[in-house]
Amino acid sequence: MAFSMLPSIIVEAVTDLTPDFLAERGIELLMLDFDNTIVPYTTDIPEPLMEQWLYDMKQSDIKICVVSNSKNDRVRRFCRNYGIDCITHAKKPFPKGIRECLAKYDLPASKCALAGDQIFTDTMGARGCGLTAILVTAIDNHNFWLKARHVLELPFIFFARNRRIHHEES
Repeated sequence: MAFSMLPSIIVEAVTDLTPDFLAERGIELLMLDFDNTIVPYTTDIPEPLMEQWLYDMKQSDIKICVVSNSKNDRVRRFCRNYGIDCITHAKKPFPKGIRECLAKYDLPASKCALAGDQIFTDTMGARGCGLTAILVTAIDNHNFWLKARHVLELPFIFFARNRRIHHEES
């Protein structure tokens, strides 16, 4: 498999990923980044739309698991409060946390996706492990470094969108 830093799917928000959308693509497990994907870095309280999405996902056949690089206890606390499995200290883009999640659910990478807001951690980690890589728009790029990282990701986003449009026209 050729390595790519381009996401397979780009959506505005993780809440755009419906169980039907994922099932149509053969995805049985959705791994989720936490910070700036589910909630901003500054809180562990989700917006009402996110809270409803989490509830809807838990009622579906799609399994969800947070796979976060964070070492902060707020990730585990959030997941405990919402009844979601989580793996912290994941070390994305390295495969440690992703492989741990695959083993936990005993699923092949081809039936899994990882949704997150960063190309250099989430997309690279997903693609490197053979998962469907889903890029979501960051909830809040609230500081200089997050804004700078996003600028560095723009060429990859441009090429991924251009590739998707080209393939849809074929």
